[in-house]
Amino acid sequence: MRVWFVVLVMLAGFTAFGQTPDTITVFHRYYTTTFDRTKHYPVIVKYWLTKEMYACNTKLKRTNKFTPDPAIPDETNLKQDYKRSGYDRGHNMPAEDNKCDAVGMEECFYYSNMCPQTHSFNAGAWEKLEKYARKKAKTYDSVLVWCGSVSLGSKTIGRVSVPDYCWKVIHIQKLGIIEAYSFKNDASPAQPLAYYKVSVDSVYHLSGFKYEE
Repeated sequence: MRVWFVVLVMLAGFTAFGQTPDTITVFHRYYTTTFDRTKHYPVIVKYWLTKEMYACNTKLKRTNKFTPDPAIPDETNLKQDYKRSGYDRGHNMPAEDNKCDAVGMEECFYYSNMCPQTHSFNAGAWEKLEKYARKKAKTYDSVLVWCGSVSLGSKTIGRVSVPDYCWKVIHIQKLGIIEAYSFKNDASPAQPLAYYKVSVDSVYHLSGFKYEE
């Protein structure tokens, strides 16, 4: 029987512009999600990528089986909200990073790991950065990743707020390098990753993200 550990987050560590979201943190095998139960998307997802995560001979197929998170089933029962919305169900921790583990593949399709993203962004700049992080993990043994979304307006699809910005912070520990990226969630064509690179302080001011292992 699988066990989920749930911790309520009551402080302003995940606030943006003075707003305190109603968040809950859930720990899964490969990622931790801090899910906003008002906006219905994760404000922060944290995960490690290691070389060993890709070291299987037979890769699992992507399931595309999007489901509620069993730890917070009511808040993440969002299939109808995304249906015909025009937005992708954008992974925070990618499915590609879970192809050697059936549990990881199942859990990465929970709606607690999703946010609404334009297809152009999801399949463009966001995917570029996913591939970049994967390459660094394979080259330097492991990387630590945080990512999340920020909604500044009132645009929604059903109950789900549509983020204006998505961000990602990557710590390549072997090199002692921390890189931060910020993206507009719009239909703009993808640019080279350097275009989106920002300071960690910029991500903090945007999202309330604070570095911690």
